[in-house]
Amino acid sequence: MRTIDREGLAAFLRRRREALQPEDVGLPRGQRRRTSGLRREEVAALSSMSTDYYARIERSVGPQPSEQMLAAIAQGLHLTIDALAKPSRALNAVPAIPSSPSVLR
Repeated sequence: MRTIDREGLAAFLRRRREALQPEDVGLPRGQRRRTSGLRREEVAALSSMSTDYYARIERSVGPQPSEQMLAAIAQGLHLTIDALAKPSRALNAVPAIPSSPSVLR
């Protein structure tokens, strides 16, 4: 089993989530938003995982995320291959890269 820098991964995910706006990922902004970027539940839905699981990863608790889950998060956060390398270094692993060219902008 590989060692994870959970705090580094969590910090990276929070920064990325806060930097993205709903319009950046095709979601409506809505009238009442208290957060400047995406909500955790929006990232979870975009990543095809439960909100609870994503929140635990972002809080540095819970199980170690698999490479498949990291690839799903990368796809949900619209990361490029270069940006994907950042959390990979935090994990000391290389997650599977999504094959869809629309994700790898």
